[in-house]
Amino acid sequence: MINTKPIDDKSQCWIITEGIAGTENQCIGIANSLGIDFAIKRINLNEPWKSLSPYLGFECPKAFSPELVPPWPELVIAGGRKSIACSRYIKRKSGGKTLTVQVQDPRVSAKHFDLIAVPKHDPLRGSNVIVTEATPNKITQTLLSGAKEEFSTLSRLPSPRVAVLIGGSSQAYDMTPQITQKLADTLSKLDASLMITCSRRTGDENLKILKNALNTNQNFFWDGSGANPYLGILAWADYILVTADSASMISESCTTGKPTFMIPLEGGSKRINAMHNNLIESGKLKIFDGKLVTYDYEPLNDAKMVANEIKSRFGALLSLRDC
Repeated sequence: MINTKPIDDKSQCWIITEGIAGTENQCIGIANSLGIDFAIKRINLNEPWKSLSPYLGFECPKAFSPELVPPWPELVIAGGRKSIACSRYIKRKSGGKTLTVQVQDPRVSAKHFDLIAVPKHDPLRGSNVIVTEATPNKITQTLLSGAKEEFSTLSRLPSPRVAVLIGGSSQAYDMTPQITQKLADTLSKLDASLMITCSRRTGDENLKILKNALNTNQNFFWDGSGANPYLGILAWADYILVTADSASMISESCTTGKPTFMIPLEGGSKRINAMHNNLIESGKLKIFDGKLVTYDYEPLNDAKMVANEIKSRFGALLSLRDC
């Protein structure tokens, strides 16, 4: 459960993000792996920091909304462009006592942070940089077991059950209606039940195509109402299909240890292509070609890797539980 508290709380760990779910989940996964209490701070920047972050510097109380005030935590785990100013400000105002862990390449000098966690496909390296295979996340077997119980109605679907995680168009990818129709036709031919969830980026036209083809009695198609079944879908899946655009969903899927297949889309980028290739070469991810096969691999565990590095490097300086 997410632990949210007022901005001036006394939590030993603050998670700071701009509210993007994928980035926030990376930070939550690390904090959960540390076994610590935390508070989530969703911060906006005021001008001119909003436009010039992370390069402007000179952070002051007026830079942040809501304002950041002491007592300062022992540890900050932050992710996203807007969080960089927060990390630097808290490090300075705490007299260097708050340890700062930045998730993702901050695009500024690594010297501003105690530890930076970047995925293998990012080029940043250094003595205070830890390299993960993909992106940290909050998926654990304990979490999946709880979700399996919460969404036990999914057990009524015929086996095998296939999780279908649909993203959509992004800066790097284009999910056209033509691609969506081809995907819907391919999925409708699988001898399996489908558990389908789409994102806001899927778009109305693509969503309509998928619903027309796949919203049947044999399948589960989440309509956006009620509790989000995403974790339940992962928990009950025998196979996972996930679109190429989402590094977060691919990383989460490969953390389950279940056969995971990437649905290709038009486009791509050097960075995300590198992540795909790394996971394919390590045997964790396969390209979806219309067929489902069972295979084994060592699941991703990037959040635990980062947590262990925090304990190893800074455990003597922290009073964090279990460190």
